[in-house]
Formats: sequence, structure tokens, C-alpha cells
Amino acid sequence: MKLKSTLAIAAALCLGATAALAQNAAPAKPAAKPAAAKKAAPAPATLPAADADQLAAADRTLLGEYQCEFSQSIDVSMNPKSNGYVDVKHQKQVWTMKPVLSSTGALRLEDVKGQTLLLQIANKSMLMDQKAGRRVVDGCVHEKQKAAALAAAK
Repeated sequence: MKLKSTLAIAAALCLGATAALAQNAAPAKPAAKPAAAKKAAPAPATLPAADADQLAAADRTLLGEYQCEFSQSIDVSMNPKSNGYVDVKHQKQVWTMKPVLSSTGALRLEDVKGQTLLLQIANKSMLMDQKAGRRVVDGCVHEKQKAAALAAAK
């Protein structure tokens, strides 16, 4: 009988120790969540019609390729869907922008979503990320800006 009691006590101690270890062990990690699907880009909203000032600014926009510092480039073209708006492409990103003339004579191309800004002055242009407060690319020169700089240097 003594052997049965000893075995019962040993079994009870083993079960108790196992239960205590299970309580002190770190909880199991929850199952990994499935990867979230990338959100599709929202369909572009209809842009407001351009007024006379915006159309005049669009006419002054230098269209075509700009060569920028660090062997980068941007490309500015008229927006095919909305008169008076331009599309600015840098690497794989494209922004639809509204041309605005400033009182200083600089031309501002303002992203309709408020993210970026292309500032065009007489001798160069720069693409800015307004939300981050930094330049995306600087020292961008269109061939007409290059010609103007050469003419001014003579």
C-alpha cells in the first residue's frame, strides 16, 4: 500500500508542477494576422474648372523634361483630362498640379492633393514635399531655363 500512496503522491506533484509551469510560461503568441491588402488608389476626383488666371499660369509652365541634380529628372506635361492642369512625373510618381502665378513672378505648380509643390523660377526649378517640409529634387533645369541663364551670363 505504501508504494501505491507514494506513486499517487509523486503523480500529484508532477501534475501540480506541470500546471504551475504552464501558468508561469509566457502566453502563446496570437496567430499572425493575414497581410493587409494594399489599398487601391482612389479614383481621381473631378477637378474644378480652371479660371483665367490658372489658364494664364498654365501657358507659362515650361513643359517637357527637366534635368536635375544627382542625375535625376522630372517631366511636366499638360493633364490630358483637365484643361489648365499639368502632370508632374518624378521616378514612378505622378502628381496632378494646378499652376499658380505668384506676386514675385515665380510659377507655383501646386499638387491638387496638397502633398507636393513644383516651384519654377527663371533659372531653375525644385520639387518639394510640403507635408514633410523637404526637397524631393532640386536644381532642375528646363532647356528654356538653361538658355535664359546663358543669355543672362553674357
